[in-house]
Amino acid sequence: MKILVAVKRVVDANVKVRVKADNSGVELTNAKMAINPFCEIAVEEAIRIKEKGQADEVIVVSIGDKACQEQIRTALALGADRGIHVDAADGLQPLAIAKLLHSLVKKEGIDLVIVGKQSIDTDNNQVAQMLAALAGAPQGTFACGVEIADGKVRVTREIDGGEQTVLLSLPAVISSDLRLNEPRYASLPNIMKAKKKPIDTLTPQELGVDVSSGLRIVSVEPPPSRSAGVRVGSVDELISKLKFEAKVI
Repeated sequence: MKILVAVKRVVDANVKVRVKADNSGVELTNAKMAINPFCEIAVEEAIRIKEKGQADEVIVVSIGDKACQEQIRTALALGADRGIHVDAADGLQPLAIAKLLHSLVKKEGIDLVIVGKQSIDTDNNQVAQMLAALAGAPQGTFACGVEIADGKVRVTREIDGGEQTVLLSLPAVISSDLRLNEPRYASLPNIMKAKKKPIDTLTPQELGVDVSSGLRIVSVEPPPSRSAGVRVGSVDELISKLKFEAKVI
């Protein structure tokens, strides 16, 4: 079985992002970049499946400019076998990403696709669902548990009411949630080995995908700053402010 994992290059989750002065986007100059946390969980799950002897190869793909090869190397150091870099402009819409992944699924003969449920920069939560629709494949989104047996995948999903278990036939698409696993750290020997693992570079044109978008970002605005708090002199004053000013009781 071959597993394809998509990883996205995003601003590190511990970095406070800043909006550009012209409000055209987020300032990325000198910002620390990392694998999207949900994508890192997806990589870990694919590696665990291979370690159980249930997969033959784990392929990591990232879509963007040349800089995203850094995140592919990180995934290779964690245990993935090889990488694919789709050289395209940053900021592609989810449908374009899904189309590129669908083309790779067909090209590589992928049995299972694992992606993060969303990225922490755009928070769209759309790629897995769109990819499953394009491929006509069953999907298990928001996965907090994955078990493979007898050519099927049992996925435990996080839902509003608790958990739901679905049984999927292969090929299938899974999106990972936070409780699925705890990603490992890359060891120094594996980091050195990752430098020798292959990364193929493709373009959207080679994959036969039109990535043009009809959407345009008009403006990016930072959230409004919070007003300063006030100190109250008594419980009665606090209750009065909550009731008549904040109107929360």
